[in-house]
Amino acid sequence: MQRGEIAWGSWQVMNNRLDAHILPLLGDVPIKLVNAQRAQELVDRLGAEGFSSTTIAQYLVLLRKLLAHAVLMGIIAEVPALPRVKVRSQPRGAFGVGEYRRMVAVARALRGQPHPVLASLGKGDRFWIARELLYMPDELPWLIRWMVNTFVRPSDIKEVKHGHIDVVRGRHLYLRMRLPETKRHSQPMVSLRAAVHVYEALLSHQRQQGFGGPDDYLFLPHVRDRGQALAILNFFFKWTLETAGLAIGPLGQKRTLYCLRHTAITLRLLYGQGIDMLTLARNARTSVNMIERFYASTLSGEMNVGLLQSRRGRKEP
Repeated sequence: MQRGEIAWGSWQVMNNRLDAHILPLLGDVPIKLVNAQRAQELVDRLGAEGFSSTTIAQYLVLLRKLLAHAVLMGIIAEVPALPRVKVRSQPRGAFGVGEYRRMVAVARALRGQPHPVLASLGKGDRFWIARELLYMPDELPWLIRWMVNTFVRPSDIKEVKHGHIDVVRGRHLYLRMRLPETKRHSQPMVSLRAAVHVYEALLSHQRQQGFGGPDDYLFLPHVRDRGQALAILNFFFKWTLETAGLAIGPLGQKRTLYCLRHTAITLRLLYGQGIDMLTLARNARTSVNMIERFYASTLSGEMNVGLLQSRRGRKEP
């Protein structure tokens, strides 16, 4: 992590997984005795607690890294065989156009409204969100529209500042977003035209509140703890989905803010004229393989039958 090979967030996830399940189960076991049977105990423990096969496989990857480190340290001779978990890629629940519009409409209607949890709190009761923040943020409708028109990840939300964004006006109108590096991707991202109008409305609103400077954050700039700012936005986004009846995706997935990124990429694949996956993947800071496995996996040929049946026009002599 110090060398920049992995991100701080990835390092934290590893530590959390060690503390949550690997060390409680295997922490007192000498590394020489950690074998396939012990690893299967870990798989069974995680399965009993309802973890998905994808998460269980990630725990096994971490256990394998620990064993490989023991080999490098000369403590064991080789990494033992570990059980395999069959992982099935589960696409996130993207929103259809009608669902997207309904979600934005509900978020607008809830602006400034107290969250239902506020009414359940007694005078001395405490909640993880301060009482003064338990009202639907003005920014949430803008956040939803901005994410669907920019391809950003939820983790970008807590980091992006006005100084990271340029409005480009020329042959095309778009935002150039010079966001902090994520998952080893550092190239600027380009938005759709609609994101410019969303950003300008958000910026105007924030300037009225005394924010909007280059070092101010786009969303919840008054919340200094940026991890909490993202958690608050997730909390109110969940309320919006529940109110709109959109909390569960078409395949039974629990929808989260990440589904907005999925929606952005899916809608471009459906409605972007002639867009190629490589361009889309690079702009979204991901890979073509990830788009095919997760984002494009829910698309069918019938969704774009017009493009499938299209013909190249003859060139004029």
